[in-house]
Amino acid sequence: MPDAVYRDLVATLFTMSAPILGFGILYALVGSLVYLAWPDQMVLVLVGLGAVVTLFRLIVIHGFHKAGGVSQAVSALKSWEKRYALLTYGFAGLVAAINLRVLATHQPLIHLATVSLIFTFGAGIVSRNAGRPRLCLIGQSIAVVPVAVGMLIHAAGNQAYQLHGQFFILEAILLTVVALMSIQSVRHLYSSAVEHLTAKHDLAKLARYDPLTGLANRLLLRDAFQKAILACRGGNQIAIHCLDLDGFKSINDKFGHPTGDRLLVEVARRLTATVRSDDIIVRLGGDEFLILQTAIQHSDQADLLARRIVRHLSEPYLIDDMQMRVSVSIGIALAPTHGRDLDGLMQCADRALYRSKAGGKAQIHFCDETGIGQPGRAVA
Repeated sequence: MPDAVYRDLVATLFTMSAPILGFGILYALVGSLVYLAWPDQMVLVLVGLGAVVTLFRLIVIHGFHKAGGVSQAVSALKSWEKRYALLTYGFAGLVAAINLRVLATHQPLIHLATVSLIFTFGAGIVSRNAGRPRLCLIGQSIAVVPVAVGMLIHAAGNQAYQLHGQFFILEAILLTVVALMSIQSVRHLYSSAVEHLTAKHDLAKLARYDPLTGLANRLLLRDAFQKAILACRGGNQIAIHCLDLDGFKSINDKFGHPTGDRLLVEVARRLTATVRSDDIIVRLGGDEFLILQTAIQHSDQADLLARRIVRHLSEPYLIDDMQMRVSVSIGIALAPTHGRDLDGLMQCADRALYRSKAGGKAQIHFCDETGIGQPGRAVA
């Protein structure tokens, strides 16, 4: 399962504070009424435990959001999910325990009130936690199986009134059937949720990434630039590298677009291996690329990266058992030195790139405040 889908599914567990609090109050209310009608100390203990478990469930939800919510690492999310599940199982055990306890009394209203907790708990766990089927299955089993077995044992005992045993057998069967139907519903809901979320994230990725190379596109570039420019302080700068391949058109014309596409994929791979993980590589279209180099202190760092890119991209390519060569020309703009507007910076870098292309292959030019490229040098 993709991490993004897992994050969305786990997030649903921690958005239900009100239902959890509501069911905790309902459990306490039913338990209190049972105690008033049938003063049993064990019922009172179960009510107290219900309050404690509800409190811990709410604390875990609060702690999850305080720790960063779904933005945390997947390993941390799994830890939070485990805590949530254990507390859910604990409350399922309390629901089963109060039902087993009241089997000792033969007051139908008391029994009806506690059994209603099982159905309410089951409905809640299916509606809230369908995205985690294992949690639903175990929770339902803990709440239903002991009670159904207890009812069958009770039915075989002393018959308090006519058809007493038969009614308890029927009730055990009803509980089991409803639980099985709920689990089947969970399977369907889970499958639908995963399919929907996967499609959603795939579409989101297509909207922000180039389908051929897997690199970022202009939409992701704008988001990344805004974050980078906001964090640009203390003398830090951002370098905008506009890249254009030298000799790509002739390869496309000679060998065809499929070969050209494979060459672009290889170029993207080399760029990814050349820049830092914090830098953003963008395919603008065709054989045009852009690199967003963040957190640099001096233009020399941008120049060093540009030279490394020219050197690596100028090495021979082996495509379909044929050796090919291209080089790259680069124009560079710096923010905030040349402005803080992305479109203006790209225009500035593009004019510097034009100077590089006009000066020959494998050239690097910086733009100045007016967008006029400064003399560059061939490095390949």
